[in-house]
Amino acid sequence: MRTQLLAGVLTFSCIVALIGQGRSTGTWTPIRTLDSQIDLEGVWDFSTISPLERPGGLGDKQTFTDAEAANFEREENLRQNRDLIDPKKGGGQYLPGSVIPYNEFWYERGSKIVGSKRTSLIVDPPDGRIPRLMPEAAKRLDEQAAAARDEQLGLVRADSPQARSLADRCILGFNAGPPMTPGAYNNHVQISQAPGLVTLVVEMIHDARVIPVDGSPHLPQSIRPYKGDSRGRWDGRTLVIDTTNFLRETSFRGSSANLHLVEKLTRVDRDTLLYEFTVDDAKTWTRPWTAVVPMTRVDSPIYEYACHEGNYAMRNILSGARAQEK
Repeated sequence: MRTQLLAGVLTFSCIVALIGQGRSTGTWTPIRTLDSQIDLEGVWDFSTISPLERPGGLGDKQTFTDAEAANFEREENLRQNRDLIDPKKGGGQYLPGSVIPYNEFWYERGSKIVGSKRTSLIVDPPDGRIPRLMPEAAKRLDEQAAAARDEQLGLVRADSPQARSLADRCILGFNAGPPMTPGAYNNHVQISQAPGLVTLVVEMIHDARVIPVDGSPHLPQSIRPYKGDSRGRWDGRTLVIDTTNFLRETSFRGSSANLHLVEKLTRVDRDTLLYEFTVDDAKTWTRPWTAVVPMTRVDSPIYEYACHEGNYAMRNILSGARAQEK
């Protein structure tokens, strides 16, 4: 495991304001690839402790003051410290009998909020919150939550690897996306470009998303990859990625196979890439919603994400189920 840790269209000036890193873009000249596109290549870090959704007590407050930002970072780093949730140390956030996961040594979620000091990564709706669920989606998610509780309590049969979740099987999950969202660790993405193609490799789950940018159409609706079918196009200095055809088993925060995802990658300066994504799924939410995540260039390779390589968990889950049957 790696231990490192649209609704509205944004103008370029708005993008720079959202980052708020204090960098000047006036003297930076974009580098172009052999096919004259903006060079996005490199390894980019998108770790942050800024929450995806605005905390409930903040109301319509869109940005922190410097003092509020410092206080939020102090409290959030304390809250997320996994060395402090061990019941032996006074914690109690896990069900009785649960195994305490990795200690703080393994996490690299970052310790800072985004430079713009926004109170949420979601920029639309203005309240910084994920829109309300559609009634059928709420019912579906309640059923999934009940199934997850049963699984955690050991009430679900482990008949086969296929009966386990995609995350258990190391196929999808966590922050790998699409869309990519900051997580506990492996918050790096490597971007490579070739004429007509852009490839994204997120350090989590080690799966390459190869995106044609040659004007080719989406796959037929009957063909549904786990990560959907992505097609890219250039809009000035912004790469726009349109993804449809998600598989039924794929779910981003409860989304359905109807999910339509639009991602935007904008090279702001030498060391800054702005990632914006808009989620549109009329079967799940009452309206589309958009989040913005700044990424920072790092001089670091992508490390192997060893999920089940040398991991006994899946074998032991299945062998335990067979033992219970006997």
